[in-house]
Amino acid sequence: MAVTIKDIAKKVGVSPSTVSRVINGNAVISEETKKKIVSVMEELDYHPNSLARNLANGNAYAVGLVIDAQDEHTFSNAFFNRSVYAIETVAQNHGYNLLITNDRDTAGTSAVEKLVLEKKVDGIILPTSSVTVKLVKLLKDNNFPFVVLGEPRIDGKDVSWVDINNEMGSEIAVKHLKENGYKRVSILVENRKTVFARNRIEGYVKSVKAYGLAYSEEYIADCGTEMERISSIIKDMLVRDNPPDAFLCSNNMIAYQVLKELKSQNISVPGEIGLVTFDNYPIAEYMDPPLTVVDVDTFSLGEQAASTLLNKIRRVEQGNQQIAISPSLIERDSSKRGK
Repeated sequence: MAVTIKDIAKKVGVSPSTVSRVINGNAVISEETKKKIVSVMEELDYHPNSLARNLANGNAYAVGLVIDAQDEHTFSNAFFNRSVYAIETVAQNHGYNLLITNDRDTAGTSAVEKLVLEKKVDGIILPTSSVTVKLVKLLKDNNFPFVVLGEPRIDGKDVSWVDINNEMGSEIAVKHLKENGYKRVSILVENRKTVFARNRIEGYVKSVKAYGLAYSEEYIADCGTEMERISSIIKDMLVRDNPPDAFLCSNNMIAYQVLKELKSQNISVPGEIGLVTFDNYPIAEYMDPPLTVVDVDTFSLGEQAASTLLNKIRRVEQGNQQIAISPSLIERDSSKRGK
């Protein structure tokens, strides 16, 4: 005979409703009681009937993660993978499954709209590229919980989002370069129109001016993604009057190309030019020399996004939250020249 909630309750010494609340995760139960109930469920090999439970309370017990279908490198991105792992870990620990979907239109209806209108998930995590005024209105009109992974392009005060403190990242990088004797720092970003790139540039400009380092708009470069373009930009910078003596790169790809170009010109790193990059993954520590990095805790990013979403789903958090996770600096040989 199949094990029931009543069997679990009798063995633990609690009411069936207490067991039900633990299974549904919708009430405050002591951790000790939760552990006892879960332990007995495992002992008796009890598995809740998720379909019946969902039909009874109107919940899907799933959260959605929307990805940018235009970015073909998404699943090979270490940044993305660590965040997804954290999101799934938090979701599973709270009894929710994770559903990942591409942000694309199907017969005139976007994937996000289908998830919301068809109630396939209880809440969603969105990339900034998917967030529009129209979508936010749809979500709010349907009282549908959502969190943005990254600071959105629209007014961020009206939504909950979790991002890295990119402005702080530039500030700690410039401070480190200044302390190691560099005086003309250049910042290289992939696309300065993105919110995170703008924030990194803002932090760079503030700190360069605050420390009395050389400042020029020519030290700020939008590199794109093409290797040849990055190489061309570096060559052009190095032949100008007062060329940079340090580069702050927005990702490993740019840093790799910068280091490659400097080596081709027999320019020593860090002796003549210092190099710092955002993101420790995937190859910063394996370059020659190993790169100093502004380290982004991508697991914490996903963890915070998932926790915030679950609080919204359970109505623990009623307002909007804007969470900026502080990065840290990992010092390596590429910038440790000394004064």
